[in-house]
Amino acid sequence: MDINLKISEQLVANEDKFNNDFFKRFELKHRDTPLQLNETVSKNYKFPTFYADASCSIAIFHCDYKAAKSMMPDPSMEPVKMTKGRSLVIFSCYEYRNVMNVAPYNEVAMTIPVLTDGGMNIPVLSMFLGDKHKKFGYYVFNMPVTSLENRIRGREIWGLPKDTEQIDIEQDGQFSTTKASIAGEEPYFELKVPMTGTSQCLDVKSNLFSVLNGERLTSTTQFTGQFNITKNMASLFKKSPSTGSTLKIGQGPKADQLSALKIEGQAFQFRYSPSMNACFDLAHRKV
Repeated sequence: MDINLKISEQLVANEDKFNNDFFKRFELKHRDTPLQLNETVSKNYKFPTFYADASCSIAIFHCDYKAAKSMMPDPSMEPVKMTKGRSLVIFSCYEYRNVMNVAPYNEVAMTIPVLTDGGMNIPVLSMFLGDKHKKFGYYVFNMPVTSLENRIRGREIWGLPKDTEQIDIEQDGQFSTTKASIAGEEPYFELKVPMTGTSQCLDVKSNLFSVLNGERLTSTTQFTGQFNITKNMASLFKKSPSTGSTLKIGQGPKADQLSALKIEGQAFQFRYSPSMNACFDLAHRKV
């Protein structure tokens, strides 16, 4: 999807797209003040933000624990520990076809699973307990989007590191392939996620951690959908080379950031859904 730099004066009238029972769990509300998007346009969005019928492809890789820890923006956050001195990095690629009051856009969330505030970090177990652990969540270190409006929303409301970039997502029946590039350059990120796997219904609620004006924030994200899942449990016991056909890292500062994590070539897990529903709520302060 090409970059969309247009900021319309009005909210997109698409409330009829969010009739699924999932959305009935939540009570919509406004922020204390509208968001100023530019000199002339401000919008009073409702939260949590709803996403209907979004495609989602996720890949989880092992990476170097020390490299992941060096990326933490706050001393209260620590990457989850895995085997052999490793942690994890997760790439979640979305086609947001219907967004409450907002034009469609594509997004890639690049995250590291973390524990906060001295949570007991037991290798592997901390990750498998995951969202059952109150101090568990995900730190976003890069979040390209195709929409200027959503770049502003992400940075100003949540402190998320969003940049407007070209993000192309294609499915060929076998793989969902996502490419992210900047200013017409060759992609610095290319990910291929299998569309097949063991079918499982996921209904997940998670914490997302970010830092805004020097203060750590926690936001709640939830999603539900039928996913095809492929697991590689053998990767817990054996490291793989950093090169592979699934993830390709190109050139440039953002590619260098990814390379520094020493991401292994074989993924730990893949997840793919052609259609899921999700929401993302306003942040609350560190607790």
